[in-house]
Amino acid sequence: MPHRNTICLWFDGTALEAATFYAQTFADSAVTAVHRAPADFPSGKEGDVLTVEFSVLGIPCLGLNGGPAFRHSEAFSFQVMTEDQADTDRLWNAIVGNGGQESACGWCKDRWGLSWQITPRVLTEAVSNPDRAVARRAFEAMMRMRRIDIAAIEAAVRG
Repeated sequence: MPHRNTICLWFDGTALEAATFYAQTFADSAVTAVHRAPADFPSGKEGDVLTVEFSVLGIPCLGLNGGPAFRHSEAFSFQVMTEDQADTDRLWNAIVGNGGQESACGWCKDRWGLSWQITPRVLTEAVSNPDRAVARRAFEAMMRMRRIDIAAIEAAVRG
């Protein structure tokens, strides 16, 4: 049964490649269907991959090979909660190491231009701590990072 709400992500002919990468990288993710164009369309030919149904961490998505007209931006990102440094490093390295690029504060971009926030649970808890001094120290530590360093966040919490 189709989902009532699905995230549609625009790609320039690489939807299947991206969806396959996400399915191999993130738990509870899969490519569930590939649909080919029944006729020629502005950015492709009959038989080309037009859409790809997939999920990322259980979130239903549709990859649309719409051509070069639109690009991804940081205005949309996937935020992925991690439990430890090993999981944080694995996901960060998978995205950045596969042609992506680092950004600040736990953000990175994959090779297709999609933004990801690789966010350890410890960080989220620290910056929302009711003790404003603790939250501030954790926040200021995060602002100096690219990939989040959990030990540094925990040290900031301790003061």
